[in-house]
Amino acid sequence: MDIAIAALKAGAFDFVSKPVNQVHLDQLLQKALNRQKVEHDATENALENKLLIGRSLPIQQLRIAIKKIARSQAPVFVTGESGTGKEVVANLVHRLSNRSEGPFIAINCGAIPTELMESELFGHKKGSFTGATQDKQGLILSAHGGSLFLDEIAELPLSMQVKLLRAVQEKKIRPVGSDQEIDVDFRVISASHQDLDLLVRQGKFCQDLFFRIHVMDLILPPLRERGEDVLLLANHFIQKICMEWETTPKQLTEAAETYLLQQHFPGNVRELRNMIERAITLSEDTTIDVSHLHPAPLRANISNPFASVAQSIQTTVAAPQVVKKLPSEGLERYLENIEKDILLNALNMTHWNRTLAAKKLGMTFRSLRYRLKKFGLDTETEQEV
Repeated sequence: MDIAIAALKAGAFDFVSKPVNQVHLDQLLQKALNRQKVEHDATENALENKLLIGRSLPIQQLRIAIKKIARSQAPVFVTGESGTGKEVVANLVHRLSNRSEGPFIAINCGAIPTELMESELFGHKKGSFTGATQDKQGLILSAHGGSLFLDEIAELPLSMQVKLLRAVQEKKIRPVGSDQEIDVDFRVISASHQDLDLLVRQGKFCQDLFFRIHVMDLILPPLRERGEDVLLLANHFIQKICMEWETTPKQLTEAAETYLLQQHFPGNVRELRNMIERAITLSEDTTIDVSHLHPAPLRANISNPFASVAQSIQTTVAAPQVVKKLPSEGLERYLENIEKDILLNALNMTHWNRTLAAKKLGMTFRSLRYRLKKFGLDTETEQEV
């Protein structure tokens, strides 16, 4: 009996005495299984509520769909507007699956330079090309036993799509410079804000890869369709950011809440978080009002928020023409600061819609992503939806 008491104190569920009564043992086992299920469901619900913030019908439906999909091993395709939280949802699918103990490897296909893409995805052998001074494990192999998330998969060149198809279909990869294939076990989750079906019809996306990754769908709702989830998210961000920045706790005024509920949010959750960060920075007391939320550049031309992007850029780059002395930080750092200001200006003008910002700046989406990452402005890896 002393041993049994000690075991219970140490965390044992129950105990049985000899001789064992089979009926009693079966009842204890069933109770243990029921308790395990309750604890597992509670953990799942806590995780969902932490990452999927909101009570709107679209979010409730999304939670149900994620639970169903997480139980299978089928490839998942996540679609939604930019900023809706595709990586967050992909991560949640992984963490609710039986692969949760394995790695979750997220790859932004639009952020990898084309010439490095094969090496990054599949790895390489030492000496396989100039600069390959040692063997390198690719990102796909890093996902062995877990989940591989391919964000913005439409950004992959067609040649790389064909190579990826074999990896997804056969679960085998061949590093650059190797004549040996390596078995790899992973679940593929992919995402894009583009219409892949349209890209297939246009010959810009591999049809076979499309069918292979497009088994289960998760469609993320835009923030404008989530009603008062906007306020739940806003207050969550305020609390979280104030804690991270170790600043005075703040709260929204009634006017600020009304203003947020009236916004269209083309940049979705990412835009909302950016707006809250700016508001916390501008607020000098414990409240956040409309004046803190309203982006300053838009006040000058609220009827056409994009019309002044080019003019703003010209104004920014005109600064070197009137500089009377050499920059103390050196030319390279000085030009980097100007470039960063231009990027921020374009992003603010387009509500952090990176696709539109790239278009307004006359560059490719891939080039913009590279520059955002360079300056630490890439906020694609969201922490909640």
